[in-house]
Amino acid sequence: MTPRRVAILISGRGTNMVALLDAMAADDFPATCAVVLSNRGDAKGLETAASRGLATGVVDHTAYPDRERFEIELHARLLNADADLVCLAGFMRVLTPYLVSKWAGRMLNIHPSLLPAFPGLHTHRRALDARVRIHGCTVHEVTAGVDAGPIVGQAAIPILPGDDPDTLATRVLEAEHGLYPACLKRFVTGAEDPPPSFTSPVYNPGV
Repeated sequence: MTPRRVAILISGRGTNMVALLDAMAADDFPATCAVVLSNRGDAKGLETAASRGLATGVVDHTAYPDRERFEIELHARLLNADADLVCLAGFMRVLTPYLVSKWAGRMLNIHPSLLPAFPGLHTHRRALDARVRIHGCTVHEVTAGVDAGPIVGQAAIPILPGDDPDTLATRVLEAEHGLYPACLKRFVTGAEDPPPSFTSPVYNPGV
């Protein structure tokens, strides 16, 4: 099949972007990176993407009077890149129905909790405060509801004695780096099972 063209949106270091790009470097991966865009000109991930010879761009949200006008420009950039899909990879902007509707069924996000538990921010602290024994991350389709779209896949990790939000965040991020490429591949190909190279204590192939 012809590789799908994926736009990756970031706001910072782009570690999940790097995980996706590393996976896309394989000859048999069914997607390729069309462009990396950020809402911050100082995002470190832009340098990383440029060093790999990828197209990059900045749509600075502070330059626009409201969210919709920012998203109109972002949408135009995505179209100009001829993107088929969008992967949010640490993109720290809440999207409005304008952009979500334009990319319905074609936009993925990764969230640091086992949704539907702990949507929104500060997930690691909230998981510890709730005294849950299992935490993790979720890849889901983006819909108008915050962290409420259909689940593509999940990876779970145990919460260990002595964990704090920082140690938990580090281990969840490691799980994210395995989960996101596996879910993107599954999403593109429509496969029912996780790729055999992906390992995690728990894997939920979604609904």
